[in-house]
Amino acid sequence: MFWKSKEINAKKTNDATPSTPNVPPIPEPNRIFTMPPEDGPHEGTWLQWPHDRAKSHWWETGRNLVARYEKAWIDMTVALHTGEKVHIIVYDCVHRDRVKRILQDKGCDMNQIDFFEIPTDDVWCRDNGPVFVMDENQQLHVTDWGFNGWGGKYDYKLSNEVPKCVANSIGIPITTIPMINEGGSIEVDGRGTLMAKKSCILNPNRNKGWKQSDAEAYFRRYLGVTNFIWLEGTRGLDITDDHIDGTARFAHGNTIVTFFREDFEKPHEYDQLKDARDANGEPYHLVHLPLTKRKCVNRDYGFYINYYVGNEVVLMPSFDEDPNDEVARNILQNVYADRKVIMVPMKEVLKDGGMMHCVTQQQPKV
Repeated sequence: MFWKSKEINAKKTNDATPSTPNVPPIPEPNRIFTMPPEDGPHEGTWLQWPHDRAKSHWWETGRNLVARYEKAWIDMTVALHTGEKVHIIVYDCVHRDRVKRILQDKGCDMNQIDFFEIPTDDVWCRDNGPVFVMDENQQLHVTDWGFNGWGGKYDYKLSNEVPKCVANSIGIPITTIPMINEGGSIEVDGRGTLMAKKSCILNPNRNKGWKQSDAEAYFRRYLGVTNFIWLEGTRGLDITDDHIDGTARFAHGNTIVTFFREDFEKPHEYDQLKDARDANGEPYHLVHLPLTKRKCVNRDYGFYINYYVGNEVVLMPSFDEDPNDEVARNILQNVYADRKVIMVPMKEVLKDGGMMHCVTQQQPKV
């Protein structure tokens, strides 16, 4: 589904100004921002809880999100909340009270869980939610990148307001950025390198007329990166136009977790990942996760790359006790030896285009 890509271009540049006339100029910095890596310390994790309140075509086509998704959201909350706060976005007060009762019945410590009444179109908090960064004084900020429903494919106006609502609710500064960028389309290693795909970020349905150098200028300014690993990606491969978090993930700053070479549609793409260098010119260590042994979604194989790293746990997708569920869990347990890898069934969520990384968003610890 997500693992196709064409090429990688890893390089450093010093140009911090967009070069294309129709790209909004970047203002002179009054703050220096950096984005911490996902496996750094968290204050908490943000989730948008499934609901049936919105009147968008997602629900009109019978997605039945509550029935299909809710157990996974319960399992994620139970697993995460002992090691960090879990901030749950609910549609309204009725929705809040229902979710609260469910989690109380599951024995959750409700001091570790809070609720924010913010109407949403859907559940994909990684893509439409706040992207948290730190300034030069180690103060937390929200960067509000534009969200347009993955290039206008689905309703997005409610979800696009989530970063502003979150920043206002928790009382931290927000910076609005005139660039369309979903959180699942970027990976940072915490040491100056960003990994992304051109197929979504440079797609005309997001940032029409933008060049790679324009996107890099914005990423340097607002995420504090200096080095870039660009995969070509495949437009139209899925709803996201092929997000990076379905192909490769950073771990510990020096590792890329990806597929085996034989599971790439074009094996030379794996070779290009293998040749990638970090901001200091050093190669990454590659760790490989299998696909499922059985085809499971849309006549295709499931995959495990779209996991989420919490403070104490790593949430990993599982697929109806596929033989490779345990194989993948053991591999990730070796990568994240200081955390417990917990499998959460994600087959139903994958049917709609994502998994747990797509529905979570980390808030770094100050």
